Amino acid sequence: MPAVSMRFPEGFLWGAATSAQQIEGAVDADGRGESIWDRFETRPGAIEDGSSSRVACDHYRLWREDLDRLRWLGVGAYRFSIAWPRVFPEGRGPVNEAGLDFYDALVDGLLESGIQPFVTLYHWDLPQPLQDRGGWGTRDTAFIFSDYAEAVAARLGDRVKRWVTHNEPWCIATLGHEEGHHAPGHRDPAEALRVAHHVLLSHGLAMEAVKRHAPESEAGLVLNLTPAVPATSSEGDRAAASWFDGFFNRWYLDPVFRGSYPADAVRDRVGRGHLPGEALPFVHPGDMEVISRPLDFLGVNYYSRVVMREGENGVPEAVNGRSPSELTDMGWEVYPEGLYELLRRLHREYPCPAYHITENGAAYGDEPDADGRIADRRRIEYLHRHLLSVGRAVEDGVPVRGYFVWSLLDNFEWGHGYAKRFGLFWVDYATQSRLPKDSAHWYRGVIGENAVEGVLPAS
Repeated sequence: MPAVSMRFPEGFLWGAATSAQQIEGAVDADGRGESIWDRFETRPGAIEDGSSSRVACDHYRLWREDLDRLRWLGVGAYRFSIAWPRVFPEGRGPVNEAGLDFYDALVDGLLESGIQPFVTLYHWDLPQPLQDRGGWGTRDTAFIFSDYAEAVAARLGDRVKRWVTHNEPWCIATLGHEEGHHAPGHRDPAEALRVAHHVLLSHGLAMEAVKRHAPESEAGLVLNLTPAVPATSSEGDRAAASWFDGFFNRWYLDPVFRGSYPADAVRDRVGRGHLPGEALPFVHPGDMEVISRPLDFLGVNYYSRVVMREGENGVPEAVNGRSPSELTDMGWEVYPEGLYELLRRLHREYPCPAYHITENGAAYGDEPDADGRIADRRRIEYLHRHLLSVGRAVEDGVPVRGYFVWSLLDNFEWGHGYAKRFGLFWVDYATQSRLPKDSAHWYRGVIGENAVEGVLPAS
């Protein structure tokens, strides 16, 4: 079968993504304060392999070498996050100038290399002193976050042209405060709902803060979105899929784009006893107007879909949609069609001036062979098939403007520690050496051609 190239629009933004807690290390360097993840990692059993992010990829010291790797890839943009505890060790109060100096130098280095900085203000590293005062469960934290955003934008806003307020509010609220898998490790459904609202409120406040200092910049929010499909056509399975969509996707999309929480999901939460009465007591007058301020773009993190069915006693439950051979090392189904379906749905139901695929990638544990080659064929197939889905959406008129691979480097993968590898570059954590995987060479070619082939290249 002959290859057919799918070309992307001129100016399409190709990038790679990371986050501060996962790669920087140097948690005690130059006045950085403690984050909730620094504290959470000390709990017995919190991290799968018993590791911590204290060193991670040592990017804080090796960032210039990692910048060389970005240049070699040929990316047009680099998505990274600011470590809030590095800027405000106590969460608020005096700015730690040394912390801002680090990001100042990184931004300058990127621009000198012709790479656009794509800055995320919050990727889960709340300063522990704020958590000690209630964290995201308290309304004050939303306004403190706005002050933090203003300080960063005041320093970097003359050069940074794209800003993300938050990465994946669902993970902050549900994994961190309802299920306890992420920092701070709470298991309180009512608190999780408050947290979700305060994070969204802080997003709207931070959008305004960024625009005050960088009025010509673009600012948006990153959501992890997972299409939910019923296992069968039964009414119970369809209801289970709608339930998942309500609490996972629409609980965040609707406030941001429509200024209200989805009524069916609110009824479900109240009905399950997560909240008293019939209202959301944490929503104050004017909040929804702040939350629904227009976005310049929506960042979309996509990894897989979920297949739902009605379980025992009517409780919704997820089932694997495909065979074990089509799962990543995270146990996630490989389903590239879901990205196309998701983008079409967003454009139809939640129109936005632009969408960026801010994370897409797969964990596979391929190791270097005797010659130092990492032949991560499965990752190439995963990325290739998902890029075809992005290209189809673009051809259908969805304004997708950029694509960022997760991740540039193998890194500290939260509760999994170093047991899962998502990177284009393989990291030897003992020596901090980096090796490009075959997927890095492949992605470099895609960027250079601004195109992907319609069929997979030969092995």
